[in-house]
Amino acid sequence: MKIILTGVTGFVGSNLSDHLRARHHTVLPLSLRNEWVLPDNGDALIHLAGKAHDVANASDDREYYTINTDLTAKLFNAFRKSEMRDFFYFSSVKAAADSVDLILDEEVIPNPKTAYGKSKLKAEEYLLSQELPAGKRLFIIRPCMIHGPGNKGNLNLLYKFVEKGIPWPLAKFNNQRSFLSIDNLNFLILKMLDAQVIPSGIYNFADDETLSTNSVVKIMANTVRKKEKLWKVNVSLVSRLAQAGDVLRLPLNSERLKKLTENYMVSNRKIKNALGITHLPLTAEEGLIKTIKSFQK
Repeated sequence: MKIILTGVTGFVGSNLSDHLRARHHTVLPLSLRNEWVLPDNGDALIHLAGKAHDVANASDDREYYTINTDLTAKLFNAFRKSEMRDFFYFSSVKAAADSVDLILDEEVIPNPKTAYGKSKLKAEEYLLSQELPAGKRLFIIRPCMIHGPGNKGNLNLLYKFVEKGIPWPLAKFNNQRSFLSIDNLNFLILKMLDAQVIPSGIYNFADDETLSTNSVVKIMANTVRKKEKLWKVNVSLVSRLAQAGDVLRLPLNSERLKKLTENYMVSNRKIKNALGITHLPLTAEEGLIKTIKSFQK
């Protein structure tokens, strides 16, 4: 199978392309940075390229819409005229909700709060509003927090705390959140490509289990053979420090505090039912341990 892939140099793109090639698929990278023409000799188009969420809140909102919305629409219009069967758009759970009270599924009425989430949702709405030619399929993927070897993000920041023996001061926050290992993401995409009968639509991607941030700290400590140090600092004090970080541009700001301590549970039931599977290859803990071991290297 020939698969056209945008964003191939990114964390997800590089891992997914390696995974597909290892299973004898041909990956054709497509850069959207300058003038581009969509090749017409592919079987599927996976659109990963986009402007990521900036936790420092330093980005111009217009960039999100130009890259995440307008460019996606242009690419989809080219796909509709092509001979390709499948279009995968990597959106985000943040297109649905910035915070979750119970468990997020695909039936929720979207209500994003940030320019990032709004630009992703606007792209989704455009794709779903267009007539899909016969024989073609449209998959809108909403992954939660993705991690794996080579990923730099909040997990890496957390790992540095644990590896250096610095106490984790946010243990007072009790939360449960979903993660997505890159191995489980690769598995799902390959299954969807191979599936002959799977309906177009929106699909959440998440590991089967949720983890608390305190559990993540403990798993990290066990993996690097350190004693976990969990400090239960007063919640209001931590919140005030994060607000100061917003002004002073410190590593801990309100956005990062939210990512590290919020409840954000995501259901993956719809995609598993569509594919006829009961569980993903890696548990949430197994995927996390694999990521942590890569940090050690």
